[in-house]
Amino acid sequence: MFKKIVVAYNESAEASRALLAAIHLAKALGAELRAVTILHDLPLYTVYATALDSSLARTMIEDQRERYELLQAEARERAASLGVDLVTQLVEGQEVDEIIRFLINQKAELLIIGFHQHSLYVSRLWSKVYDVAQMAPCSVLGVH
Repeated sequence: MFKKIVVAYNESAEASRALLAAIHLAKALGAELRAVTILHDLPLYTVYATALDSSLARTMIEDQRERYELLQAEARERAASLGVDLVTQLVEGQEVDEIIRFLINQKAELLIIGFHQHSLYVSRLWSKVYDVAQMAPCSVLGVH
């Protein structure tokens, strides 16, 4: 059925639940499993801090990269402990665009993504998850 599964993964509880579901599904189907984590731009308020110290932005980006690399290593260990080989990738850019690009490049057949616990109306209007689900070139499984 699904031979290439991608899970969108970050430090959120929703992403953790999505990862676990993806691991179990990949194992049951004998599917290839990949996790994509987006290294996003720094918040706008950091502009003020970098005015005082120009190296601060670079330090914050490096810290974020290290944190996500550790997060991905933990995800690979979690998958391996359940008998699944997880390949992880850290991608820089806008979350929605980069996830869609990753799905296309990987020829993914299924995206597993964690849903935030909001009302359906708010999710439709504001959620990046909803945008990804609408633009995905493959099936999408949302996990609460």
